[in-house]
Amino acid sequence: MSIWSTLVGQRPVVDALEKAVSGHGMTHAWLFTGPPGSGRSNAAIAFAAALQCADGGAGPDCPTTCHACHTVLAGSHADVQVIRTQKLSIGVDEVRELVRRASLSPMGDRWQILVVEDADRLTEQACNALLKAIEEPNGRTVWMLCAPTVEDVLPTIRSRCRLVTLSTPTTREVAGFLTDKGIPGPLASYAARASQGHIGRARALAFDEQVRTRRQEVVSMPARLTSLGRCMDAATRLASTAKEEADAITAELDAQEKSDLDASYGVVERGRRPREYGPALAALEKAQRTRAKRRHLDVVDRGLTDLMSVYRDAIAVATNAPGELVNEDIRDQVQQVVDTSTPELNLRRIGWIFGAREQMLEFNVPVALALESMMVALKAPQR
Repeated sequence: MSIWSTLVGQRPVVDALEKAVSGHGMTHAWLFTGPPGSGRSNAAIAFAAALQCADGGAGPDCPTTCHACHTVLAGSHADVQVIRTQKLSIGVDEVRELVRRASLSPMGDRWQILVVEDADRLTEQACNALLKAIEEPNGRTVWMLCAPTVEDVLPTIRSRCRLVTLSTPTTREVAGFLTDKGIPGPLASYAARASQGHIGRARALAFDEQVRTRRQEVVSMPARLTSLGRCMDAATRLASTAKEEADAITAELDAQEKSDLDASYGVVERGRRPREYGPALAALEKAQRTRAKRRHLDVVDRGLTDLMSVYRDAIAVATNAPGELVNEDIRDQVQQVVDTSTPELNLRRIGWIFGAREQMLEFNVPVALALESMMVALKAPQR
């Protein structure tokens, strides 16, 4: 097992990072970019582990029994701080705390490393606070920012970072990764195609039958959008199943956070709530609502990606494009879409799906309303 084993199909990236670990091209600020699921955060964390390891992550004990590698990968290393926001944005207060930490010397003898997973969510004020820290770094501090594209980060920040660009793994590479994890070949091939190169999504599809069932329901929708009533039903179903999935993901974490808060204020032991408990509970509940909203939008967005893949496949079939379909397992349903439309119409449909995504993510349009409008636009034309 290698410290880089979570990076699928990223050999050029691994080569560049290994050279930096050995001292060639090392710098104090890095920007990891790549499409969702390509492994931006995994690359940054693996790089952090290699930098903290005396053997550069390449020793005989790495990463399983090497203390430095293990603690970084487990998220418990004292000199590696990873910022994962559950909110829609990262504010200036959070960044100021990071900047304060960046000014400190590492507790060990190597590096103070700060990883910002969603640098594209930094507010303008947060970016300004971060810029000064990157311009005037502590000699033993390394910043690692992760974002989908370089355009998602302010020019003043990205110009001071060394760029590391990850690519979407091929279907064969993802399938190989899954078979190495013990997944049977046919299921690995299906998950690799359906995930469209998203490693986390591929793992979920391969290991969780419920995830496969939910995806199957989404990709079967285009062939069923034959009336206004069915469009409304599809929108309601997509919104509600996404909400159920998001709630299932966050429920356990919400309960644990509430239990931890109660314990910290001695609510259970004392049998009463101190005065300070009310504001703390209100702040926690607000943060949980924000996290739940983001999680719901993330699940809906994933459904839209699956929906879009059907129309992309329909265009590929209609134009005799080479290669395997994303939805090869439902080729008959893809053919139904082909038979009742044109490539131009399906291209417009993809645009309408992008439009619904933008309405929800950028303009805060309610999910149900955006999905209803989108489904009506996608409705199959009458023969």
